[in-house]
Amino acid sequence: MYQEYAWKKYVDQKDEQINAFADSYKEFISKGKTERLCVSLGVELCKKAGFKDIKDCKQLNPGDKVYAVNRHKNLAAFVIGDEPLTEGLAILGAHIDSPRMDLKQNPLYENETFSYLDTHYYGGIIKYQWVTIPLALYGVIVKKDGTTVSISIGDQPNDPVVGITDLLIHLSGEKLQKTAAKVIEGEGLDLLIGSIPLTDEEKDPTKKAILKLLKEKYDIEEEDFVSAEIEVVPAGPARDFGLDRSMIAGYGHDDRVCAYTSLRALVDTPKCKKTTCAVLVDKEEVGSIGATGASSMWFENVVAELISLTDDYNDLKLRKALTNSFMLSSDVSAGFDPLYPSVMERKNSAFIGKGICFNKYTGSRGKSGCNDAQPEFIAKLRRIMDQEEICYQTSELGRVDQGGGGTIAYILANYNMNVIDAGVPVLSMHSPMEIVSKVDVYEAYLAYKAFLKNI
Repeated sequence: MYQEYAWKKYVDQKDEQINAFADSYKEFISKGKTERLCVSLGVELCKKAGFKDIKDCKQLNPGDKVYAVNRHKNLAAFVIGDEPLTEGLAILGAHIDSPRMDLKQNPLYENETFSYLDTHYYGGIIKYQWVTIPLALYGVIVKKDGTTVSISIGDQPNDPVVGITDLLIHLSGEKLQKTAAKVIEGEGLDLLIGSIPLTDEEKDPTKKAILKLLKEKYDIEEEDFVSAEIEVVPAGPARDFGLDRSMIAGYGHDDRVCAYTSLRALVDTPKCKKTTCAVLVDKEEVGSIGATGASSMWFENVVAELISLTDDYNDLKLRKALTNSFMLSSDVSAGFDPLYPSVMERKNSAFIGKGICFNKYTGSRGKSGCNDAQPEFIAKLRRIMDQEEICYQTSELGRVDQGGGGTIAYILANYNMNVIDAGVPVLSMHSPMEIVSKVDVYEAYLAYKAFLKNI
């Protein structure tokens, strides 16, 4: 069902399954506003479905379900198939990091009786979009004794929120002459967090009042920020969008919408011929680097461990398993926005409501930095989508010379496996409020299940 509007598929059917799935997804992204929280929710979902921690397994057989976690920020779940692992895996890979702001290591300061937290933005954001909106704080502070303190401020009904102030329109004449890239500078993204001074303190009385509050509530000192990981994200839950409730507005659709649908597809799919896998990674928005990014050796090591639990291990078997694998790089696409048509090439754009979108290549301009999927693999996917009556489409990320972007696809393709990007179209991508269609979310879930079952 190529390039068909997916809602037509459900005209003669009740759409309870779409709304029920959308509600479960809204709960996931409303609670999973950081990588750590997404992994925690993912593990909870796996355990409910009967998955076991791979650390507790001494041998694995077809039908066994296991998961592995790396540094609180990566999750890989597997259902062992009938074929040996050397025949390859069916992999769904998504990232769970989203653009945001992070607190600096020495963030707290006072300026004119206001207390602020200094930030460094993470990933590609349009900075002015993050000003004058309610923001929340999530993360962990690890004290010198190893104690971990969890931080969650801004999303409970009685919580305060924080935010970044902006200049009033009455005095903005000079500021409005700046370009959009300069109207808010990165060093200006500081959070206002307090204004009551501590009594009888002459130097930094408001800062000291905040430190006193943090000591009383969390038993932390200012120095503990050095070993903290606190993210600044939009406050509030994901919500239905549109008078017809056809869409979902929320923070982090890129790429948690594909992470959730991929993981759900895995846990909801019975044992297949191939071993099936959903892997959720960190750091895609900053280049997939580091111990928790897709470039890490971690996933390769987990596959090696799977082989050792199902067979006699050797390195050649690992290489064969990876080379013979098929992967959908589950990542979002830019949805065509009729208000901004000039940056898109319409006949090669993704449209909200037309189902999952396949991107043969990403990259920028001359396909720089792209994975370019093999036509034989794409043909096989077309057959699967048509066989399972899945609504799907294809696209590029905007006009050729307009810009571009990347995913984790090229990294896994370095193993010589077949990889293509496949995900949900998004409006207002990388903003504090992204928008997706409920029917696209559901069709992506069905497409991922079809892939696991038939590839």
